[in-house]
Amino acid sequence: MIIWLNGTFGAGKTTTSSHLMSLLPDARLFDPETVGYYLRQVINEEIDDFQNWPAWRALVAETIDQLFRHWGGRLVVPMTLLRQRYHQEIFSALAGRRLPVRHILLHADEDELVRRIELDTVEASARQWRLNHLEVYRDALPWLRESAEVFDTTRTPAAEVAAIIAKEV
Repeated sequence: MIIWLNGTFGAGKTTTSSHLMSLLPDARLFDPETVGYYLRQVINEEIDDFQNWPAWRALVAETIDQLFRHWGGRLVVPMTLLRQRYHQEIFSALAGRRLPVRHILLHADEDELVRRIELDTVEASARQWRLNHLEVYRDALPWLRESAEVFDTTRTPAAEVAAIIAKEV
């Protein structure tokens, strides 16, 4: 099974996936951003978000397919997808490959998201970019709530959220 942890920046995807990895011994972690980092080296054009490249979306689906077929088990994928068209494109490609996907939305109230983004010292340089995406997240919430299982992380620690998810998968 593919466990796709979605949510905007500060929702807890990285921390939750770290806890999930310790709770699911057969799980592997795949961060689709690595595909974007690679493409930035190969595609010589300015872009503000590598998700806008069709190659990124196609390669993410293909990489998940190959990893899943190679190892089986569970694949944890922490990645923000806020554009419905991109979500549909990737998830349709996975469905076409008959890959079971559990789409989980980690949600936190906006005040809490701002607090977490402001306090983040690991990637402080991304602070403004993340804050700018809160409006995009707000606009995406209606379709995200329909397409994913929602876990509120506002007051629930990531370890508890991961424990609930691990029991369900």
